[in-house]
Amino acid sequence: MTAMTVAPATPVASSHSTTAPRGRRRKVEGIYYFFLLPSLVLFTLAITVPAVIGIFFSFTNSIGFGDWEFVGLINYVAMFSDPAILQSYLFTFGFAAVTVVIVNAIAFLLAVGLTAQIKIKTGLRTVFVIPMVISGIIIAYVFNFLFSNSLPLLGQTLGIEWLSSSILANPDLAWVAIVIVTAWQAIPGTLLIYIAGLLSIPGDVYEAADIDGAGKAQQLFRITLPLVAGYVVINVILGFKNFLNAYDIIVGLTNGGPGTATRSIPMTIVTGFTGGDYAYQMANATMFFVIVVIVSVLQLRLTRGRNEI
Repeated sequence: MTAMTVAPATPVASSHSTTAPRGRRRKVEGIYYFFLLPSLVLFTLAITVPAVIGIFFSFTNSIGFGDWEFVGLINYVAMFSDPAILQSYLFTFGFAAVTVVIVNAIAFLLAVGLTAQIKIKTGLRTVFVIPMVISGIIIAYVFNFLFSNSLPLLGQTLGIEWLSSSILANPDLAWVAIVIVTAWQAIPGTLLIYIAGLLSIPGDVYEAADIDGAGKAQQLFRITLPLVAGYVVINVILGFKNFLNAYDIIVGLTNGGPGTATRSIPMTIVTGFTGGDYAYQMANATMFFVIVVIVSVLQLRLTRGRNEI
């Protein structure tokens, strides 16, 4: 009987294989473009086209209507010697920096407390997110009444001199009221992001830390903070960008006053549009946009490698 040699079977590629050949790009369904096109058209007409037109007019002497002439970089050069413009930039960036620190510090501590083993944490989460669903201008008017009437009355009753008058009328303290109200509205959104980050940390990590004898403070600084670093980066970048665009709360509280002490860059731009400085403030808006983009890029580069979530 002759032995038969059987050759090893050669695997046959299935005709139904779902693995696409390397180098071949996945075909995009036409329906995706169908849904993308309306959004793209609206974004172009509502954002891109007006922005391009505005940048164009920033090189003119236009007042928003009528005849105009090209003036080159005159509007941009004049900005650097305009004390009102410089004051608005100083206030806006200082306000944004202070507010983003306060908001993130308070929101993080609240998130730690609202993810702890307490019975009423669900109810407390609901209460703490209420400010984010209220209009900023409404919040500002409510706090305006408190700062202008209720707190001065309380200060007079208790004999506290510095609290006996409205801080909104004090050029040195008005910004504090704006920070308080802005933080009150911004904390809930930041809080939700931190809660999501804290809930994503496995419980095994803390159990192991307890076994090793780590205290609550050590767990907070050596476990919790490093593991939610990506969420911190997100909150800082988003918060700083949003606070640079502060407008409605400032209008409702101080309207940029006393004088121009609390006038933000967006307020300066809008005021100029209605005051006949269209081209000049459009140059201001263009410069502000460039600065915000640069700040955002720098933040992303400085935090690269730390924003993994």
